[in-house]
Amino acid sequence: MNKFTTLATGVTLAIASIGAFAQVGMAPTPRIDQREANQQARIEAGVASGQLSRREARRLERDQAQIRAAEWQAKSDGVVTTRERRQIERMQEQARANIRAALHDDEVAHRR
Repeated sequence: MNKFTTLATGVTLAIASIGAFAQVGMAPTPRIDQREANQQARIEAGVASGQLSRREARRLERDQAQIRAAEWQAKSDGVVTTRERRQIERMQEQARANIRAALHDDEVAHRR
């Protein structure tokens, strides 16, 4: 019974924090977030398969960090404008091309 109470309390707090988070004014960007998750998964899969070297993975991760920073900056005032959204989408498109190029080049990770 104690585990159920703890779980119920946790769920209640999570729901309440989501509502509070939404009130802070963070603009939703579901397409951008989904694309970011997809790109991150592609990078991780490339590392796991050995298609990406450490150097390539670091560079691609740096691209993703820049996109996250731009998204955070765009959301900071509570509104993501069309211009900001387009800029982030262009950054994601360039990152997509970089990921594809790195996955399909001849450089591979050296396994030890």
